[in-house]
Amino acid sequence: MKRQRSRGGTAPAVVAALCAVAALSAQAWAAGTPSPYAFEPSAKPVKGREVNTDAEQLKAGETYKDSIKPGGKLFYRVVLDAKSHAYVSATAVPELGTKVAYADELKVTLQDRDSSSCGYDNAQFNAEFARPIGTYASRTIEKDSTSCQRADTYYVLIERTSEATSSSEPWDLEIRHVTEPALKGAGPTAAPENWPRASPAPPAGAPRDRKGGTSFFNAPGLEQGEWRDKLKPGETRFYKVPVDWGQQLFVSADLSSSTGEGYVPSALAVSLYNPARGLVDSDNNLAYDGKPKSAELDPLPPVAYENRYDSKETVNAMRFAGWYYLRVSLNPAVEKPFGAKALGLTLRLNVKGDAKQAPAYAGPAGEFQVSDDDRDQAASGQSTPGAEKSDTMRLVGAAGIGAGTVLVLGLGGWMLVARRRAAAGPADPGPGNGTPPQYGPPAGW
Repeated sequence: MKRQRSRGGTAPAVVAALCAVAALSAQAWAAGTPSPYAFEPSAKPVKGREVNTDAEQLKAGETYKDSIKPGGKLFYRVVLDAKSHAYVSATAVPELGTKVAYADELKVTLQDRDSSSCGYDNAQFNAEFARPIGTYASRTIEKDSTSCQRADTYYVLIERTSEATSSSEPWDLEIRHVTEPALKGAGPTAAPENWPRASPAPPAGAPRDRKGGTSFFNAPGLEQGEWRDKLKPGETRFYKVPVDWGQQLFVSADLSSSTGEGYVPSALAVSLYNPARGLVDSDNNLAYDGKPKSAELDPLPPVAYENRYDSKETVNAMRFAGWYYLRVSLNPAVEKPFGAKALGLTLRLNVKGDAKQAPAYAGPAGEFQVSDDDRDQAASGQSTPGAEKSDTMRLVGAAGIGAGTVLVLGLGGWMLVARRRAAAGPADPGPGNGTPPQYGPPAGW
């Protein structure tokens, strides 16, 4: 298993700006350089505590930001009902160029008040270069289970394990807590045993260009097909693809050829995350020698509710529909033998099977579904902020059209009244009334 965001002053200002850009470029991957990871703008600051009784609460549907030091153990609190599945994810964002070891690890655990684990998972670098990594812990509602099923306060424990040789700088954390409604009635409880494992033929159609984002938040949408991007040594790109119930996702990533001579083990790291940002699978083993290379994730099962009951993590994580996120990182060590220029990256995505009916949730599915808007985002390559901006512009446009229509109709009515008054001639002011007739707009305009 591969698993592992005045004219006189213009010239000096421009020169200064260019010098600053040049200096930043020269230090791009120097140790301690902040990661370009785009944290969700709505992420709230939170402070993890060493003692669980001091822990701050994480609310469902919210995203938070914190940091963790080597050897750190941070507690947070969540309040769960007795009906919903719960997920808490953590994404660690080390500074670029800092030293990490193969086994450096981020671990997330969800536990009850008696320290019994409801669920946990960990993410390791598995390649010695800094990049965002993450995983989640979950609480699953099960009919015949007595562990972690009651409505109560629970605790989230996030731990960082680092080798003595690793850098001591803290890792930034993006933490997200989401819930998934239970089913209305009894549902499947047995994990699937048989599903297609043969890799499909390459997707049809010419390759299309799509620039990746720097985080889950600004990842552009992709649909089935072949997608091209460029990746510099040390860079990480995020993408997202909608996968509906009953659909099966196949992923491969190709790295282009390059001039130069050398050999870099673990040159490309490819990871797939589910809609709750849980780690599905990873491939960190692609070695690069300047020739074209390809990495491919193992076949994954079709998305199904009952996958959650499988003990194998790659199956268990394919438990709901929604956006699946692809993270691709290029080892900065590639720069020394092959230069700092960007290498060509080609992603091949196959989404097989027709969408099936969603399970009978007892409440809104929220982000655990694929909507028509999601499919439009995938086709156009929009990211979350891009889609939000587009929605805002549509609302503004609709409001503008509505206000303009009201104004035009109102002015038209006023002109009609004025013309009728003019055709009738001046009104007789009558005895004692010297007020001339008024032909302006009606009161209130």
